[in-house]
Amino acid sequence: MPSIQFLGAAGTVTGSKHLVRFPNNTELLLDCGLFQGAKEWRERNWQPFPMPSKNLTWLVLTHAHLDHTGFLPRLYAEGFRGPVICTAPTKDLAAIVLPDSGHLQEEEAAFANKKGFSKHKVAMPLYTAEEANECLSLLTTRPFHESFPIGKELSGKFLHAGHILGSGFFELTYEGKKILFSGDVGRAHRPEAVFEADYLVLESTYGNRLHSKDDPRPRIAGILSDAQKSGGTVLIPAFAVERTEKMIFLLKEMMESGQVPRLPVFIDSPMAIEAVKAFVNHREEHDAAAKTLIDKYGDPTAWQGFTFCKTRDESMAINKVTAPHIIISASGMLTGGRVLHHLERHIGNPHSTLLIVGFQPPGGRGRMLQDGAKTMRMFGQEYPVRCRIETLDQFSDHADYGEILDWLRNFKRPPTRTFLVHGEPTAAQALHDRIVETFQWDVHIAKYMETVEL
Repeated sequence: MPSIQFLGAAGTVTGSKHLVRFPNNTELLLDCGLFQGAKEWRERNWQPFPMPSKNLTWLVLTHAHLDHTGFLPRLYAEGFRGPVICTAPTKDLAAIVLPDSGHLQEEEAAFANKKGFSKHKVAMPLYTAEEANECLSLLTTRPFHESFPIGKELSGKFLHAGHILGSGFFELTYEGKKILFSGDVGRAHRPEAVFEADYLVLESTYGNRLHSKDDPRPRIAGILSDAQKSGGTVLIPAFAVERTEKMIFLLKEMMESGQVPRLPVFIDSPMAIEAVKAFVNHREEHDAAAKTLIDKYGDPTAWQGFTFCKTRDESMAINKVTAPHIIISASGMLTGGRVLHHLERHIGNPHSTLLIVGFQPPGGRGRMLQDGAKTMRMFGQEYPVRCRIETLDQFSDHADYGEILDWLRNFKRPPTRTFLVHGEPTAAQALHDRIVETFQWDVHIAKYMETVEL
């Protein structure tokens, strides 16, 4: 019998890896993500892969976020050389985010060694930018809706997930049976309707929450107006892929319409320029509203008052800006990257604001700040938290439980079994209960390293 082993995103929202084994000795890994957030999760990135990486036959990526792709360079360094299947936009974005991830890890290891705060004698990166660049040669693309063979007895197909640029559900067919992997499900009306699957592997990130339907503009206007009056800085941790693009287009629109003051905006992420280009170029992925904004305002890298910082010197130059301003920087989960250096500078300033616009995993810095932490440890030191903490969840690209249930209503027959992944235990349990109550389906919450037979 085929089986699925949950090597990540089980009991947590990161590290997505689902190993599917078939009787014909085909072994397919669905997603290859980094663990992020709490230390116990991050340490799993350093644990040996549960099988020889060189023996893995196939790998499929549902989309380009690091919690679904970021372990691929490590797998490559351990000997994996099989084909990596994804959509064309995912390949373009992976070529941006993976080398950047390797570069940041090298930078952070060097910084830890320079400052002496690593617990290891010599801090090492999980992988290098060179390894990340080399693994990109394995990526091969398939268009949406086109079935393609995987070995002799399997076939696969991508369907639109509506999460980020290029994101897809992945339908795997074996002996007439369909296994559907949701990856991450997008917001209302964006995911493609699916009508049947024999087995469903479904995310549960917001299984216990509903997103606010309020217009975020009034709160943003208030936050920026307060910053202008107090002389403060607004720091926005944001994923460089999709979230940053949405934020800057919204800020541009609000500035042009006079809803907010024209504060200088610094996009401090080495990958931001290329990510913006990919976002603008893949027009086939955008809805009508996004296309209208791109047609109206054009390439963000040419906007006056918006500065894209690529080099370290350009990043450090932001520290010299004394007037009120906005900084958008990665990582969105505050796990690393340049945003931490800005947070270090502003966390103790009561005139500055940390505006959180994305999911923060438990045990991570963002979640602790949301929960009212009085101090925050960074770079081996404790910093008092005096800045203002604000959260807007309207920008999430993950469906909430209401939107997931609406998507499931398209199924004309229940899956034989549904497996919940990519969620905290409380969120997964809440979604489990709602699906059982609403549809009376057989639902199982996946456990880390658990193997289930199909």
